[in-house]
Amino acid sequence: MKVERKLSLWEKYLTLWVTLCIVVGILLGRTFPQISQILAEFEVAQVSIPIAVCLFFMIYPIMVQIDFKEVKKAIRSPKPVGLTLFMNWAIKPFTMAFFAWFFLSIVFGQFLTPEQIQQYRAGMILLGVAPCTAMVLMWSYLAKANVAHTLVMTAINSLTMVVLYAPLATFLLGISGIVVPWATIALTVTIYIVTPLVAGYYTRKIAIERKGLDWFQKKLIPPLGKIAIAALLITLVVLFSYQGQLLLAIPIIIGMITIGIFANILIIFAIPYIISKRIHLSYEDAAPVAIIAGSNHFEVAVAVAITLFGVQSGAALATVVGVLTEVPLMLFLVWLCKQTRAYFD
Repeated sequence: MKVERKLSLWEKYLTLWVTLCIVVGILLGRTFPQISQILAEFEVAQVSIPIAVCLFFMIYPIMVQIDFKEVKKAIRSPKPVGLTLFMNWAIKPFTMAFFAWFFLSIVFGQFLTPEQIQQYRAGMILLGVAPCTAMVLMWSYLAKANVAHTLVMTAINSLTMVVLYAPLATFLLGISGIVVPWATIALTVTIYIVTPLVAGYYTRKIAIERKGLDWFQKKLIPPLGKIAIAALLITLVVLFSYQGQLLLAIPIIIGMITIGIFANILIIFAIPYIISKRIHLSYEDAAPVAIIAGSNHFEVAVAVAITLFGVQSGAALATVVGVLTEVPLMLFLVWLCKQTRAYFD
């Protein structure tokens, strides 16, 4: 029997806590600028280890709650998986390229130099070509969607990125010889998916065998849910103390890039959401399809931008904007899903 999950105090006022954590992170980064330098030393293949640890504790409690029988069902359901692959590889990279051109060259072109336009467009395109991270498991969980389907679609996206990322990025940027950041992809998949998946599977299996399903649902799940939310909020503090000073240093540039990213997210969210209704998917399957389409694998985008253009480049800056806007924008999509759930009834 499916147990209805009530919102905790942390989840009910999540927008408030997120806002406070963003402010705290920015103030920490501004008051103690050495924090960003210290955090930068703890990176492997462009993956921040402190943030990776926070993300593990964000994803692991969600993995524990997955009934792995549902994962088997998700694998045998081609519609959500097919729609996800179609949006992430046939539509999203091209719409991001369009919005990068439209906003940076047409709308804000008079305020930017040709070199800035070229660099920021490149960064936005690199974001658009890199589909979701495992963070979408958190967004799916908060939207009360099918987390098992989210897990399957996230894993498939990670595998297809190995094959499709470089050719699409090469085509859209017009730069030959783009190298796939194998180490970044492997490390993020291991930390964000494989490790919490294995830990979650055995935690669930052992807990139910020893204590029973009722104890598992009533005694173990609630505190783990609090851990997931706490890890999300700590991630925000770390993230914005690390990069949030950019918001204060060049807010106008950040705003220009963010508008283009946000426009693409809305369009890419809306298209599969509407299609899901047309092909008779339930809300629980439609929500993760749309949320995954809107999300970006920012670690890969940042790694490629730095490799191609340098750490101080406009392209790298644009991918960092993707990092900073990921959580607030995805929480907006979660809210949008909840507000439109009746559309699928």
